[in-house]
Parts: sequence; C-alpha cells; structure tokens
Amino acid sequence: MESHSITIPLISLLPFVLMLLSIAVFPLFWNHFWEKNSNKLIIAIILSIPVVIYLFGTGLEEKLFETIVFDYIPFIILLGALFTITGGIYLSGDIEAKPSINTLFLGIGAVLASFMGTTGAAMLLIRPVIQTNKQRKFKVHTILFFIGIIANCGGLLTPLGDPPLFMMYLRGAPFEWFLKLIPEWFLTNLLLLILYFFFDTYYYKKEKPEDIKIDKTSVRPIKIEGKLNFIWLAGVVLSVAFLNEQYLGFIKLNHYYKFIREAAIFSMAIFSLLFTTRLTRTSNNFTWEPIKEVAYLFFGIFITMVPCLLYLEINAAKLGVSSPQQFYYLTGLLSSFLDNTPTAVTFHSLALGLGVQSSVLVAGIPEELLKAISVGAVFFGSMTYIGNGPNFMVKAVAEENNIKMPSFFAYMYKFSIIILLPIFIIVQLLLLG
Repeated sequence: MESHSITIPLISLLPFVLMLLSIAVFPLFWNHFWEKNSNKLIIAIILSIPVVIYLFGTGLEEKLFETIVFDYIPFIILLGALFTITGGIYLSGDIEAKPSINTLFLGIGAVLASFMGTTGAAMLLIRPVIQTNKQRKFKVHTILFFIGIIANCGGLLTPLGDPPLFMMYLRGAPFEWFLKLIPEWFLTNLLLLILYFFFDTYYYKKEKPEDIKIDKTSVRPIKIEGKLNFIWLAGVVLSVAFLNEQYLGFIKLNHYYKFIREAAIFSMAIFSLLFTTRLTRTSNNFTWEPIKEVAYLFFGIFITMVPCLLYLEINAAKLGVSSPQQFYYLTGLLSSFLDNTPTAVTFHSLALGLGVQSSVLVAGIPEELLKAISVGAVFFGSMTYIGNGPNFMVKAVAEENNIKMPSFFAYMYKFSIIILLPIFIIVQLLLLG
C-alpha cells in the first residue's frame, strides 16, 4: 500500500509515547510494580491493543506484520544470542587497581563492545572491574566511565555493537559500512579514556596507603572460563556479516530466506547452552530475567511505533529536519531520554520520508544522515540511565556490590552533561560537519 495516500492521525502516536514514558517513569516512581517482568508485559500488551485495532481497521496490518516478523524477531534473536553466549564466559581474578590497569580494562571493553555488543561486553567486564577495585574507596567514577565507554560509545563499529545499528543493518546498511565510523569511535573513546586516566590518577592519590597496600598484595591472575563461547560468538559475527543479500543473492527471491541468518544465530545460542557448564553461568549470576525484560518491552515498542513511523514517512518534509547536524542532535536528544533503538528507527523513517536525492544512499537514505543517526543514537544513549539497556544493568550490579551510584538526575549533572556532552559536541564539529 502506498503510505502517502493515507493520513495518520496524531492520536495514533499516543500509545508509543505512553510506552516510552512507562519505561522512563515507572522505575522512578513505581519501582516495586515495575520490577516484575510480567507487569512490563501487561503494560506492553495493553498499549499495543489499540494500535493493532487501528492498523487492522485502516488496512495497514501489512506494515504491522512486517515490523514484527522482519524487525522484532531478528532483533530479539540477536540480542538473546549475544546475552546467552556472553553469559557463559566467566572472568575471575583480582589484579592491581592502578590507573593504567583500569584504563586498559576500559580500553579493551571499548573494542569488545563492537563485536559482542555493549550489553555483552558490559556484563562480561563489570564484575572483574568491581573485583579489581574492591580495595579502593573511590570507584564511582570508574563505573560512570564504564557506562560511557563500554555500555555505549564502544559499540559503534558493527551492527552487533548496539541495537540501533542492527536496525540500520536490517534496513540495508552493509555490515562493513559501520567501519566508516572508526574516526568517531576512535576520537570519542580516546578522549574518554584520557579523561578517565586523569580522574583515576587523581583519586588513586587520595586513597589510604593501607588500602593500596592490600590491593597490591591480594592479586590473583585473571582466569577465563567458558572459552568455547568465543567460538559461538564468532559464529554470530560471521552470520550477521555474511548471511545476507549481499553475499547470498537467492535471498532476494523470497524475503523469508533472510531467516537463514536468524537460524544460524539461534543455533549458536543453543550450542552455548549445551556446551557451557551450569557452574560457569551460576558464577556469572546468569538469569534469563534481563532478556525477558527486553523482549517484553520491545514487543510493546515495536508494535506501538508503527503509526509513528508511518506518520514520519508521510510528514517528513513538513517537520523541517533535514541537515546531518539536526539529525545528530535530535536523534541524540531523544536517545538520551527514550530508548535509542526506536529513536534510530524513527529518524531513519523521517530521513526516508524526506526523499532526498544523494550520490551515496545507504539503507535508502543519504550516507551523511545515516552516519548522524547511528552516531547520535549510540553515543547519546549514555546520557541517562534509561538511554540504553546496559546502563541500568551496570548500575544494578554496582549497587549489588555496595557502590553508591548517583541518582537519575545526579548522573546527568555530575557526569554526562559535564563530561560526555562536550565530547559529543567536539566529535560533531570535527567529524560530522
């Protein structure tokens, strides 16, 4: 159906807005209710029902079907597989918590995040980082930079790195195209690591001599268990990179052939479950609850955002958003307070609706707009605890280990606005025009 021949009423966008507001507001004010994943599923279903009725009533059910089958299902299979596989890799040990070692930890995480996902890298490294810094009194700054680097900015180089990039990949951006974002990835993470090193050096000098002495004497070498999972992880990377239309031409004959990729990714997760000992997962405090939370919430998000995407495609030209700078900052602003995945999809639809002709189109839109959307969504996801899924998970693990983390707003005025935002502005001025 030609979407431009219909009009989408603004009221149909309300369930999407309410869905995102639920994610932002419930944890702050009704945390006890929101802790149960079953309640998240109930909210997702309640808000999805009017959208489903509306889309079927206006003959737009095909768009709903496409979104669920070709966006939601691949999205959940990829995230679920990365979650399962990385949950089977256990790092133990305790090394000296010097500024150079802490900075190296974060630097390794920045690289891993692009290949095992920000969630996978964050969950793999957060406990070893906390264990390493156990004897130190000043460690909140380490967790904050961990969120900025490993849970967000590190994941820019492949579609596996962060869910917004995977959604752009599903819309036609080649796997290797994301390597064009190396300058943005390198500059941002380099500046963050340099800043972190100076902060950690400052706080290291403030530590009590006896704490530093204990830290130096209680060293245990880093040990990795569940190494076989690196093979399954490589399988996921290769599946996303090569099991697509670019390399398998026959997929163009029937779009259901795309699910060859999902079948391969799913099988890697099954292998991980079969070949990882229960003890390794128990040591990692592995449970299915975090991925259930993602599956339930995004079920609601993907359904309720369908009218929103249609509205933007139809009305794009009237909204006055056209330059890469506008796309970067507006994608960034919404990614900070909403989830960055639907935000990226929304702005991709907006760019499609503009119908701009360009010498280089990637995923159906001008390359400079796709760069702005991708970088804005990934980087600004670190501006608040709710901008990207791993942020809250890292905060929860830190608090489990008696590290007092800043509140929602304190995180912003003590860290993201004064440290992250200036770097994101520098990156835009130097590299994104």
